[in-house]
Amino acid sequence: MSIPQEPKPAKLFVSVISSSGESINKTLSELEAYYGILDFVSPLLPFNYTDYYCAEMGKVLLRRFVSFDRLIQQEDLASIKVQTNHLEDEKTVEGNRLVNIDPGYLLAERLVLASGKNYGHRIYLSNGIYADLTLIYRDKDYQPLAWTYPDYGEPKVRSWLRALRQKYLLQLRKEK
Repeated sequence: MSIPQEPKPAKLFVSVISSSGESINKTLSELEAYYGILDFVSPLLPFNYTDYYCAEMGKVLLRRFVSFDRLIQQEDLASIKVQTNHLEDEKTVEGNRLVNIDPGYLLAERLVLASGKNYGHRIYLSNGIYADLTLIYRDKDYQPLAWTYPDYGEPKVRSWLRALRQKYLLQLRKEK
């Protein structure tokens, strides 16, 4: 018989995509008010892995990854995604979003993204939100899976995620 255990808190991170660096930075300031101080901010990166957002946001897109100093409960991911969806809606002009906000969390053993779309590898959480197992930690690195978005498999992104994992592990030790 397995004995239920309380899950460890998770490291919240967010990816923000937009055609405007200014819109990204303004969005990050708003997210900071909800989730705490940013403790990691990636450089502003070109986002050219897909044209999925181009019709809505423009052809030249930028992206920034961030994480927050305050750990979250894993079950809060669904409500965080609902809240970031509302923030996206507030930043909509003539039916087009100005930003795309993708929250997720990192644990020592995996990285999970939130999604409003069902798929074979996604597990339903609540409020129309699914958990997308995106990377697993094995052999001292986060490893892509068959369905992992190509950008999350990039060596540079995985390097940042390893650094975030170390920060997360230190945070867990301090909480004991």
